[in-house]
Amino acid sequence: MCGIVGYIGSRDAKPILINGLKKLEYRGYDSAGIAIYEDGEIQVRKTVGRLTNLEELIEKNPVKGTLAIGHTRWATHGSPSDVNSHPHVDGKSEFVVVHNGIIENFLEIKEELIEKGATFVSETDTEVIAHLLSHLYDGDLVTTVQKAVAKMKGAYALGIIYKNEPEKMIAVRLASPLIIGIGEKENYIASDIPALIEHTRDIYILNDGEMAVITADNVQLMTTDGKLIERDVFHVEWDVETAEKDGFDHFMLKEIYEQPRAYRETISNRINHQLNTVDLSQEINLTEDYIKSIDKIHIVACGTAYHAGLVGKYVIEQLTRIPVEVDVASEYRYRNPIITPNTLVMVISQSGETADTLAALRESQRNGAKVLAITNVNGSSVSREADEVLLTHAGPEIAVASTKAYTSQLVAIYLFGLYLSQVRETHEDAAIAKYIQAIKELPAQAEKLLEFAPIIKQFAERFAKHEDLFFIGRSLDFAVSLEGSLKLKEISYIHSEAYPAGELKHGTLALITDGIPVIALATQEDIYEKMVSNIIEVKARNAYVLGIALEGDTELAKSVDEVITIPKTLPLLTPALSVIPLQLLAYYAALARGNDVDKPRNLAKSVTVE
Repeated sequence: MCGIVGYIGSRDAKPILINGLKKLEYRGYDSAGIAIYEDGEIQVRKTVGRLTNLEELIEKNPVKGTLAIGHTRWATHGSPSDVNSHPHVDGKSEFVVVHNGIIENFLEIKEELIEKGATFVSETDTEVIAHLLSHLYDGDLVTTVQKAVAKMKGAYALGIIYKNEPEKMIAVRLASPLIIGIGEKENYIASDIPALIEHTRDIYILNDGEMAVITADNVQLMTTDGKLIERDVFHVEWDVETAEKDGFDHFMLKEIYEQPRAYRETISNRINHQLNTVDLSQEINLTEDYIKSIDKIHIVACGTAYHAGLVGKYVIEQLTRIPVEVDVASEYRYRNPIITPNTLVMVISQSGETADTLAALRESQRNGAKVLAITNVNGSSVSREADEVLLTHAGPEIAVASTKAYTSQLVAIYLFGLYLSQVRETHEDAAIAKYIQAIKELPAQAEKLLEFAPIIKQFAERFAKHEDLFFIGRSLDFAVSLEGSLKLKEISYIHSEAYPAGELKHGTLALITDGIPVIALATQEDIYEKMVSNIIEVKARNAYVLGIALEGDTELAKSVDEVITIPKTLPLLTPALSVIPLQLLAYYAALARGNDVDKPRNLAKSVTVE
């Protein structure tokens, strides 16, 4: 997830862009850059690191103009570096592009352009767009952009300027946010409202498949195939702080609602849609012989990432039949783990800077293991030191309580498990294709699930009056229960525990008292009847039970007090959906208790000390 700002008018664009990028730095902060039209040429200033680095660069090498686009980056294609920073230009430095999203078929386009003589200098998919525009230019910037996007697959928000048509700026959107700010004889583009709110409160919101041709005096909206659009102006009433949260009350709620997009971007470019296979060969370099030699996998992580690893154990063992151990990172290196040359160690960390996870990574390598990292931050310590890296594309996560990072880790684990299964031939092609189709449906299913937030809020407000609450589940549902319990306790401060439902009779039932809330997950069809029996056990002790079930399940309601249903998917994939109502329960319970949702007491976002 990256941040885009653009300006066209009569004022000096540089301070407008820099201030706008500062408002968007939460969307990405591994590099930044601007491109400004000055004296008949487009001048680019970009650098790796925070915006302060860019400001220092511009101070040493000043630039000034009234047409400009800028970018703050969260790296997806290509590591954080000066050359991979945006904006990107074609070979003649005439077309300049900033981009948020992923071009899925960039390699195919890149190879075609190289055959036609194009020379590339970066590792990014974005540079392909600039060269494509140059190759397709037909004398008109607007129709050229339309021809280019017709060839592109994926998700993108684009800001484009062209040296020979400096009176206009182009904005294009498909599955990545982009807005147009309307001023007096000046206009703007941005990824989010915070970048523009000090200049204008009147905006157009681009929808998927739409573009805008922007001059200082006019904004013309159209579809990417040229059909003109009439749209009412949206007037922003929010204050600056609210605007930074896209109108949500808290970053945590915003990030819960960003999960469908995070799913799409983590899935994007990793599926061969023609062959119905997972393709990670552009990202990880595990040979076929090595993959077939793996006889054990250790998953090592902390907190929420550890809970993702617990789901990963079920997923990888079922897909590949490789034995998997899951360890808390702070314990792993002190237990003298048994590591052989055929042991693959997977470390999971949102930030890529978690001290215990880093220590476990280094210890594993010292013992001869190959380490695969799943992380959200390209260029982090974990991503630099691991042998192989599989990035999630959740974008920056601001709230301390992790939501979209966790679910993006699950999606990455599903894709990796299927990739191993393909190589090891542990499933038939038809079974792999079935999983892939179900994974592709997850974003839309998550969006559907979020529509039930008002109902979940009612349950949460009821539970918020209690000081104790329990989660129960079996198999994958137990792994999700642990994450649901952690979310609740860390932000609502309600004492919460998760238990394997089959263990109730071994002591836990002593804690079930009259009216105590119990959240029971029952999404695993193979042990459904046994789970219902466990629910009946807590109901017999007068617990108040909220069930989490699959859509179409009419039986569970007979055994619980209330039911929340999730869209039906394959059993292995249910955690990516069943956790969402648990996240919302925690959020609304914390809100009802008057807590600081984004910054819970005693906790920090990234734990960089042991």
